[in-house]
Amino acid sequence: MSGRGEGDNPAAGGPAPHVPVLLEEVLTALRAREGGIFLDGTFGAGGYARAILDAHPDNRVIGIDRDPSAIAAGQEMVAASGGRLQLVAGRFGDCVQIARETGTCGMLDGIVLDIGVSSMQLDQAARGFSFRLDGPLDMRMEGQGESAADLVNGADESLLADIIYHYGEERRARAIARAIIERRRRAPFETTRDLAELVSGLVRAEPNGPHPATRTFQALRIAVNDELGELARALHGAEAALAPGGRLVVVTFHSLEDRIVKQYLAQRAGRGGGFSRHVPVAGPGPQPSFRLVTKGPVKPGTAENAANPRARSAKLRAGERLDAPAQPESDTITTLASLPRTAREKGRR
Repeated sequence: MSGRGEGDNPAAGGPAPHVPVLLEEVLTALRAREGGIFLDGTFGAGGYARAILDAHPDNRVIGIDRDPSAIAAGQEMVAASGGRLQLVAGRFGDCVQIARETGTCGMLDGIVLDIGVSSMQLDQAARGFSFRLDGPLDMRMEGQGESAADLVNGADESLLADIIYHYGEERRARAIARAIIERRRRAPFETTRDLAELVSGLVRAEPNGPHPATRTFQALRIAVNDELGELARALHGAEAALAPGGRLVVVTFHSLEDRIVKQYLAQRAGRGGGFSRHVPVAGPGPQPSFRLVTKGPVKPGTAENAANPRARSAKLRAGERLDAPAQPESDTITTLASLPRTAREKGRR
């Protein structure tokens, strides 16, 4: 289980040991070797949390995960941590509330977010995330609420097309949505294979390119779990949860996630991210609440890409919290994380 995202060259013979993506770069951006209190908003298999704990004997980590199986699997690490690791079942979008509940709000020296589906989820066919492993069409990280099958079998054609186009950046979105509607009139979609085979018949496979169903599965997963909405809430929450000088480090795996993080940090650093040059600015804006730590995205090197194909689309961006008060939530970031209003208003049958 290597990193996040579904690679095109999974390890032969089954899952490999978990390898966190951009691990050294994350530790450096967090300044984890200097000691402090850190929040790992996407605990997963505990790769970042373990490395942070190992980086300094005084480090403390609060790990958050919405997947109950990740929290259960992490209890052994909690027991071995000598009280330095605390796991909380929840969503990283609620990071500021969780920081308050753990008595660390405004005191955190670093927050790290590794966005997207985890390798453990991809490698378990029963979770329904992977088009490579046949299983129920589920994709729910928490195992609760609307599943991907509910969405595919219940959403109207326009909403399905908008989800696949905007969240998956799939050019054939309308053709796929139309084919889904025609197919489900005969029988509902129940398995990942059902959907993957339909999409593969409509999207041409490129030489050495991703699987034809990659973008459609990504879009449905994002919609089912409100992943971009969670990311926007986490970014806004991190601003209140971090201490002055604390670092926010985010690792993303596709352009929609990276665009949100880039715009957010640019806005908070006073770089004008998300504002139109055609609209006059009415007076001075708020004081910058972040300083950019990275100049552009940090990407995996050749060696990491070769060792871990799932790392190849990863990008790291980081900002350092300044003394200025937290700013109100940004409408620009909330809009970037949402479907267009017309799509949201169409609803379902």
